[in-house]
Amino acid sequence: MNVLVTGGAGYIGSHTVLELLNEGHEVIVIDNLSNSSKEALRRVQEITGKEVIFYKEDLLNKQQVDKIFINHSIDSVIHFAGYKAVGESVAEPLMYYDNNITGTIYLCEAMKKHGVKNIVFSSSATVYGDPHKVPITEDFPLSATNPYGRTKLFIEYILKDLHVADESWNIALLRYFNPVGAHKSGQIGEDPNDIPNNLMPYVSQVAVGKLKELAIFGDDYPTHDGTGVRDYIHVVDLAIGHLKALKKLNSNPGLAVYNLGTGKGSSVLDMVKAFEKASGKKIPYKIAPRRPGDIAECYADPSKAEKELNWTATRGIEEMCEDTWRWQSKNPNGYKN
Repeated sequence: MNVLVTGGAGYIGSHTVLELLNEGHEVIVIDNLSNSSKEALRRVQEITGKEVIFYKEDLLNKQQVDKIFINHSIDSVIHFAGYKAVGESVAEPLMYYDNNITGTIYLCEAMKKHGVKNIVFSSSATVYGDPHKVPITEDFPLSATNPYGRTKLFIEYILKDLHVADESWNIALLRYFNPVGAHKSGQIGEDPNDIPNNLMPYVSQVAVGKLKELAIFGDDYPTHDGTGVRDYIHVVDLAIGHLKALKKLNSNPGLAVYNLGTGKGSSVLDMVKAFEKASGKKIPYKIAPRRPGDIAECYADPSKAEKELNWTATRGIEEMCEDTWRWQSKNPNGYKN
């Protein structure tokens, strides 16, 4: 199958490209490299011994996106491309709406024009807002607490409307929880620009000596140790979930929505302790005030994906931390070594 992967040089994108190549698919990547690295794809090619066709291009460039569809016989699309920092989205909402939503519209227009009607969309558990209970199932009410989350939610609505207008579209909306970890090789992993927004790259950069200490935002939540509880999922499990969703599209399911998570919640301190064990390093931390919009706990009910996609997350937090540490200790400066 010829698969176009938007944002394929990013963290989740590069791990998914690797799994696609290992399964024998032809992969075309479009990525503007604004928050990713071409080096990730070079290493993916090295690991797999297979070639990726790469376009350094922006989805907002309609003509270039159209040319890619003209140049390649594309069967399906996996759509990762988009800005993803919550804080930045609050400061720059117009930039987020323009990039994430307009880019998706241009992508879908090109797909429609060239008769490509299979798409897997990288959504997020942020579309559940502050859930009324846990675990979260796919039929929970939808809302969002920041512009980044709203772009994911609006794109879901756009894709749903597209399917209502033309039922020959096959669309999988994958709502994922908290991706962490790295490929076993230690060759590819998470390499955020500037100071990380997410817990695990922050912890691993403290361990490697790049950052002084971890800030834990709130220790007074109604959880087992007072820190926020999240559903951490290994990035390789997540990548495999995309391949399972891609396979599902071939059965003409119409529009399908799946949570991709482990179904288990781990607190910030649980993750810090697991990382200390995996790395043999002490992680100094300080308690900071809660961040606005943060919630006490959030974890998935992944049973629908297990039943319909035959997919389950198999890697636990110990493996997530070991793989994160292998990547970070081998690549203290990420891809800029």
